[in-house]
Amino acid sequence: MVLALAIQSGAESVFYNVLDYGAKNDGSEMATEAIKKAIDAAFEAGGGTVFFPAGEYLTGPIHFKSNITLHIDAGATVRFSDNFDDYLPMVHSRWEGTEVTNFSPLIYAYEVENIAITGRGTLDGQGKKWWDFHHKLYDKSTPRSKWQYIFDSLNQNVTMPDQPGMILRGFLRPPFIQPMFAKNFLVEGVTIVNSPFWTVNPVFCENVTVTGVTIINPDEGPNTDGINPESCRYVHISDCHISVGDDCITIKSGRDRDGRNRGAPAENYTITNCTMLSGHGGVVIGSEMSGDVRKIAISNCIFDGTDRGIRLKTMRGRGGVVEEIRVSNIVMKNIKDQAIVLDMEYGRTQPEPVSERTPVFKNIHISNVTAETNEAAFLRGLDEMYIENISFENLRIKAKKGFRMINSRNIRIANARIDTESGPAIQAENVFSLDLDGISSLKPHKDTPVISLTNVEDAFIHDSFQTVPADVFLKLEGEKTRNVALSGNNLNKVKRTVLKEKKVQEPTIL
Repeated sequence: MVLALAIQSGAESVFYNVLDYGAKNDGSEMATEAIKKAIDAAFEAGGGTVFFPAGEYLTGPIHFKSNITLHIDAGATVRFSDNFDDYLPMVHSRWEGTEVTNFSPLIYAYEVENIAITGRGTLDGQGKKWWDFHHKLYDKSTPRSKWQYIFDSLNQNVTMPDQPGMILRGFLRPPFIQPMFAKNFLVEGVTIVNSPFWTVNPVFCENVTVTGVTIINPDEGPNTDGINPESCRYVHISDCHISVGDDCITIKSGRDRDGRNRGAPAENYTITNCTMLSGHGGVVIGSEMSGDVRKIAISNCIFDGTDRGIRLKTMRGRGGVVEEIRVSNIVMKNIKDQAIVLDMEYGRTQPEPVSERTPVFKNIHISNVTAETNEAAFLRGLDEMYIENISFENLRIKAKKGFRMINSRNIRIANARIDTESGPAIQAENVFSLDLDGISSLKPHKDTPVISLTNVEDAFIHDSFQTVPADVFLKLEGEKTRNVALSGNNLNKVKRTVLKEKKVQEPTIL
């Protein structure tokens, strides 16, 4: 029975109340079949809104069809079963960047279009049982479960990542919301809690919008990332509030050979006006980025209490190019590790010849950042592939430790005040072409340079104004350090402008 007609933006939209299809809103019975009937009825009529009025619902997985909106009304809570059998049969999925056949996601869509999850209600994944079983798998004495045997039988031809880890164990917790190969996907207004694994995880989708969503997963929930769009095009994330047990927002595009073979990049993403609290990273790219990541804009976000702020991570074996990234207007506080990370040795491996396995970070630009953190920034390229063409402008950072960069090329830092509790404001090692423009520190330390360069070639340090007395402004070390020039700096309060090893070439003072 159809509940009602509603007028939305001048067009008729039919609402299909799940209570009219047999669901109970007191949580006493499984509503899986009732929800499926409501979705089928809407689909057969050409589309409509499946409506959950206030109350509590218990359900297994929900599978979308095209032209369907799930509307979770204010006061409604949809709880998902924690009986693993309810998520059988297994379906085509992607798990940490590898395509597999796995437990059905709690909300799943495959090759559909025009779908949405809206409302002011709550979706509860009841993830604890999933987390507990995951932890048991680290005990080798735990007997192999029936779900692992099912997984094994369905995944004999999977292209394994370099470090297969959990895939070999064969019990992969499902994502909460995972549309695959979908077009025009919207999540708006809802609160999502206790995800078994990644929370909002569109894969190979086009035109994705996640706005005004609250995601809360506890710290003890492993890998419970907030929003992870993988290998999608045209993604818009805005006005979200996220506090989770792993990264808050992560951009991914596949892992190792499987990701490279698929070759589906993550591109044309905007992330804006979001607040991140607990999480390993605020906005993260990688480490599964083998299909490339490009054309990403991140702006106007607050990170308060995450382990890291902006983090790009990869390693040998991933391959893939991360480029054309813009980050601006970010405020960070209580950051436990680094405010900014660009790390190409997320997993330590031995150097190898450059090939399709070699990742690339280039053309990344970060500006207008205010942060209180443990370490200002950490950049680390590979011996065989340096990070390249990176700029930082308008930084105001208070940190225990300063800004470190290793194995980098064509780096510019402009208008940066970095106040540390110990050590230099900026340290560079094995860097080619370094432009430091307007660098200062209000907390220089005794016998410690504001800037320390080791094996740095072609550096230009200019237009800096050190307003607080400092013992040393610039220290030069390493036999490869050469072609260093200083110009237009106001260093009247500095006791010694340059301190260098004897083997280091004299800098040029312009």
